[in-house]
Amino acid sequence: MKTHTTTKLTFLSALLLGATLAASPARAADKAYQVTGPVLEVTDASVTVQKGKEKWQVARNKDTKVTGDLKVGAKVTIMYTMTATSIEAKGGDAKADAKADKAAKPAEAPAKK
Repeated sequence: MKTHTTTKLTFLSALLLGATLAASPARAADKAYQVTGPVLEVTDASVTVQKGKEKWQVARNKDTKVTGDLKVGAKVTIMYTMTATSIEAKGGDAKADAKADKAAKPAEAPAKK
């Protein structure tokens, strides 16, 4: 009986792993996070919850799935992802650049006394 249960769990694990690996690369990069707490504010564009001493404001839109009665005071769990909207590269590491500059310059002759 114990082996039968282990076989079911192994099969289920393999099935879940296969489904995860079959997901598109773009979706696989979106790691899911969650925040839970009482709702402080609800608007068409966001939900603000209290988590410990911090206030978390999470954006939402017409595609955000809401179950239950979303209102101020309700305890909610919000699932969200973080996706960059823009990236501006400014160059390499400042310490590495300084080392490269120092190595590229010829050594100065010692000052004459």
